[in-house]
Amino acid sequence: MSDTATAGAEGRRRWLPLQVHLEGHDRHRWAGPLAAVGLASGALLAVLGLPPVDLHSPLHHAGVMDPLCGGTRGVHAAMFGDFVTAWRYNPLSLLLVLGAAGVLGREAVGRLRGRWPNLRVRNRGAAVATGVVLLVALEANQQAHADLLSSGPGRAPSAWLLLSVTLPLAAAVVLLVLLLIRRAGRP
Repeated sequence: MSDTATAGAEGRRRWLPLQVHLEGHDRHRWAGPLAAVGLASGALLAVLGLPPVDLHSPLHHAGVMDPLCGGTRGVHAAMFGDFVTAWRYNPLSLLLVLGAAGVLGREAVGRLRGRWPNLRVRNRGAAVATGVVLLVALEANQQAHADLLSSGPGRAPSAWLLLSVTLPLAAAVVLLVLLLIRRAGRP
């Protein structure tokens, strides 16, 4: 392949936020044990059932669902193989269970072959933008399923008004955390 064709292909992929590299060492040593603990916790949740406590914020009782609402019920359903119900409760729960299983597969392949598929952030701006878009989409999905996710007292009609206040505040907190992380990395 010519240098021009290689440079053209490279230019077309430049916007991709992540890149996978096969390497002789594991850059994500924490991922396998974390996935194992997460799947073990999910298995306990499947065996013991849902917790009997209400772990919702006050906004939940006003009808504002956060991106994690339904996560416990979604993981519970996913651990039983009911992926449709898991997706309805919270798409993130299904991605967590399947992602943890994938990470354990990565761990097994890496240990058997001695080559680890490592993820690298290639384009930080695109990664942050993708994350923000996916978070907003998840929040909109959760709010659209508020009737399914609500438990306890009824919902107030002002939920959308409260949501319009909480989303910018949450965005400000995320931006502040990113700024602090960036400053901490500088000498």
